Amino acid sequence: MVLVFKEDSFMAKTESVKQKVQAIQVKPETKTPFEKGVVFIGKKGVMAYVYAVGMNFNKNLSEVRLKARGKSISHAVDVAEIIKNQDNSIKVSQIQTATEEVTSEEGRPVRISSIEIVLSK
Repeated sequence: MVLVFKEDSFMAKTESVKQKVQAIQVKPETKTPFEKGVVFIGKKGVMAYVYAVGMNFNKNLSEVRLKARGKSISHAVDVAEIIKNQDNSIKVSQIQTATEEVTSEEGRPVRISSIEIVLSK
């Protein structure tokens, strides 16, 4: 079998790929900014957040903050307890609870509970 490439079609495809790459690079960043020493608890498994807290403590930070809202609050408590039980030098130094007001998809205000747990060495 012999493959024959026409130079014009190859060049057209190359230009098309370049345009797609440029379009991808222009897209705005959608990730939230990273805060040093803060772990936002969400929908991942608990051990993923335990690992994130461990990585923060390995960066020689003296404290790490766990932040969670709504149904994720129980995961934040689980993470804090697992970390405390793994390393006796880590203690819960502060727990703060609050209620945040967020706008729902329908446009009405909704109150959501939140928690911040500060773990320190």
